[in-house]
Amino acid sequence: MGKKSKYTVDKKGYYGNFGGAYIPEMLYPNIEELRTKYLEIIAEPTFQDEFQKLLRDYVGRPTPLYLAERLSEKHGANIYLKREDLCHTGAHKINNTIGQIILARKLGKTKIIAETGAGQHGVATATVCALTGIECIVYMGEVDMARQRPNVERMRILGAEVRPAKSGSKTLKDATNEALRHWISDPWDTHYIIGSVVGPHPYPDMVARFQSVISEEIKWQLKDQTGNEDPDYVIACVGGGSNAIGAFYHYLDQPEVKLIAVEAGGEGVHSGKSAATTQLGKKGVLHGSKSLVMQTDDGQVIEPHSISAGLDYPGIGPIHAHLFESKRAKFLSATDEEAMKSGIQLSRLEGIIPAIESAHALAALDQLVFDPNDNIVINLSGRGDKDLETYIKWGRY
Repeated sequence: MGKKSKYTVDKKGYYGNFGGAYIPEMLYPNIEELRTKYLEIIAEPTFQDEFQKLLRDYVGRPTPLYLAERLSEKHGANIYLKREDLCHTGAHKINNTIGQIILARKLGKTKIIAETGAGQHGVATATVCALTGIECIVYMGEVDMARQRPNVERMRILGAEVRPAKSGSKTLKDATNEALRHWISDPWDTHYIIGSVVGPHPYPDMVARFQSVISEEIKWQLKDQTGNEDPDYVIACVGGGSNAIGAFYHYLDQPEVKLIAVEAGGEGVHSGKSAATTQLGKKGVLHGSKSLVMQTDDGQVIEPHSISAGLDYPGIGPIHAHLFESKRAKFLSATDEEAMKSGIQLSRLEGIIPAIESAHALAALDQLVFDPNDNIVINLSGRGDKDLETYIKWGRY
């Protein structure tokens, strides 16, 4: 993105009407240290050398851009899958945790905390902490710990302590609350690795920069395969929205590329069990930034619902709220049922079992009308190993 892009964060940490840093006084030194130093640090040649080397040799980048021929035939267009599911640990999350662990070390931090919903960010954080020998504590909702048990055990095998969040809905929102409480009580030697483009500035911008490697690769990979680096559509699922902004990043100032974000419709947008924030949310502050938040008239957060633990969040990253309000991206929603069917369809047509989060993006194929020559890139943000229990309980395959 160019410096004059209307989609770039401004000096106060805002994307249009959304963003900022709404934080308790105890966290001000940490956030201010990050804000004043992160751009300078990540631009350093030593940082970039280590970051790029680990992305290549440890994460396994570049991830393939795969033309899914049977899926393309089914939907009448050229559908490419950006295979973030093939990253080490099984999802895009590690792009960000690699960047943040290097940053934390350069800031002299000796402890790491994180929150996780589906467990992928927790696993990615535990992985980079094991890699660097840094103490790691991950907060996870009790409900998510039960439905994502394999990821809980992966984190423990990697040496992380997994602490249950027992309040509220016992899911991602509550895990984030607990992680923030921990940071407030122990801010000096601890870095909080936030897993999505949420939280106080500079986190949304920082995470977006680390995830932008996805769209950076899409551009040259698509050019290699089609002669044109610009697809007609980029589609991604959105909870907080890190995989989506990673896939959208280098196309934000190209209006001819249609950006499609797919939220979790749960049991139906107006069923009372949904996580479709752009349709149900209002402007409010959640976890340190102003965005769209599912809330009651008096500002109490409404508990979200999704069959997918990674999309079960009552807010959305401020950059996505801006993309929604400015109409730069089109926001759709997919129900639990639609996502599960789309996940099974990909499994049967292409031999790829997707994470249920990613299956929401695939569900958009049934909601859009394409021309036969359209090139569509879907960000396949994670693999479905962690979701086998959910697939089994759903059972209709």
